[in-house]
Amino acid sequence: MGIHKFFTSLNDLERIIRAPGRFKFEEHNVAAHSWKVSQYALFFATIEERAGETIDWKSLYEKTINHDFAEVFIGDIKTPVKHSSPELKEMIAKVEEGMMEKFIIREIPEEFQEVFFDRMKEGKDATIEGRLLEMADKLDQFYESFAELKRGNADKEFVAMYRIALKKLLAIPLKASVTYFREVMLDDVINEDTIIDIKEITRAVLED
Repeated sequence: MGIHKFFTSLNDLERIIRAPGRFKFEEHNVAAHSWKVSQYALFFATIEERAGETIDWKSLYEKTINHDFAEVFIGDIKTPVKHSSPELKEMIAKVEEGMMEKFIIREIPEEFQEVFFDRMKEGKDATIEGRLLEMADKLDQFYESFAELKRGNADKEFVAMYRIALKKLLAIPLKASVTYFREVMLDDVINEDTIIDIKEITRAVLED
């Protein structure tokens, strides 16, 4: 089997629904999530570059578009579950890594395997590109939960997702990006008309 298997598996990402098992006004799939993460990262990398940072754009693109491919094997695990304990999060990461390694060895032509091992490894690391990936990933979780709360989805899981994402975003060590998010974007968020009181939830996180 050649690269054909990898290409056909990309279709599977379109069928993997994020935050499964909960009522949502709008469904989101993993393929669309990866594209949005790439767009968010592109924007914040521009902010960091203007602030004097050097961005490895090739690395950034590879990290963002590939960061959730392993969900082909295990699906999307709900954020509150994944973050319920550091041990569980680490265990899930090891399972994903092991299944990704087997997939590459089994399905990717040998002459490209080294490249795929590098591109498909965990992208959230201490590099600025890894931190931008983390910020972009959390921002999509933030916006997905925000969209549900805005429409009046009272499921407590989306409140939890919103709080977790907001706390993570504010703590990411990217000064220019976090400042822009907090002082510009977040102000726009809390001033939108929403059915559930986003302003109050946001203020509670900021004051925590």
